Amino acid sequence: MATRTDTPSPKAMPGKRKRRRVTMTDVAREAGCSQATVSFVLNHTPGIKLSSDTRTRVFETARRLGYAVPASSAPRLLASRGRQIGVLADQLTTSPGAVLAIEGLTEASRASGDVVLVAETQHDEHSGAEIIRTFIHQRLSALVYMTALTRKIELPEPMVGLDMPVFLLNCYTSSHLYPAVVPSETAGGQRSTRHLIEQGHRRIATITGEIWMEAAQDRLLGYRRALATADLPFDPSLVVEGDLSVNSGYDATRHLLALPQPPSAIFCQNDRMAIGCYKALREGGYDIPADMSVLGFGDEEIARYLQPRLTTSILPHRAMGRWIVEQLSEYVPRPGRYPLVKLECPLIERGSVSPHKA
Repeated sequence: MATRTDTPSPKAMPGKRKRRRVTMTDVAREAGCSQATVSFVLNHTPGIKLSSDTRTRVFETARRLGYAVPASSAPRLLASRGRQIGVLADQLTTSPGAVLAIEGLTEASRASGDVVLVAETQHDEHSGAEIIRTFIHQRLSALVYMTALTRKIELPEPMVGLDMPVFLLNCYTSSHLYPAVVPSETAGGQRSTRHLIEQGHRRIATITGEIWMEAAQDRLLGYRRALATADLPFDPSLVVEGDLSVNSGYDATRHLLALPQPPSAIFCQNDRMAIGCYKALREGGYDIPADMSVLGFGDEEIARYLQPRLTTSILPHRAMGRWIVEQLSEYVPRPGRYPLVKLECPLIERGSVSPHKA
């Protein structure tokens, strides 16, 4: 009679004990949040507002416990091709800088095979919220919020805590929770004024924008810093407030020429005011730059066609647009504050500035 040999079951075999499968409930318990939160994070559910700290904690807990994190939802570098980037601008039609930023962003995106979708709110809060919800529904790769004027903003409520990268172009928030890029206005104003000082000018006037504007405040701060660095006294009579228009540049220049001691150089804090400055100087019998040096800011197209061609500074709107695409390609979610990035405003030397003749 054959002898039966019993084979022990897998459960009875030493070292073969099957490990219990980790569940979302385990991840939630360990991460200190609800199972629903874990599900939203790991399944990349759109439109759910969760902090980056919560998302990071859930992912790290899931990995530590051995939970199978879907590859499509884990924090990672975004795919380099085929992205859709939504841009929400408060104003485009009267803002050449905003258009240049869109061009820079679009050119950089095209090189990566990406698509840029642009919408304008015209400062309508309700319209903006509807556009944002539409963008979210399309599950874009990133959202960009852009303003025509450089300024601090309150991010539209529908964009707060989104499950996608959010970038700020030409604006920033007080919390600094989102990557943001603006022009380096103070350094630009300082560099412009220093250029005139290096040409021997000591009595330098400036025509500002409306002083409530951050850009006007920062360029004026740069002007004052350059004077202080060169040990030149600040003379309030040489500072005239304009409104960035041709007419205000004309009126401000006439005011400066009527001073008992007129300046030898005028720093117009945008190129349009420089056009008015040219007109007032010519009417007053001044030669540019032999009798008066003139410097603009912004490098608008007209600067290349004035006679003489206008020395000015580039506002880096196109570079800021490219910066967005570069950052998106390297983006990894992280908790905490982002440094405010300020891009240089390079000086373009043309023919409107010459050495001062004592």
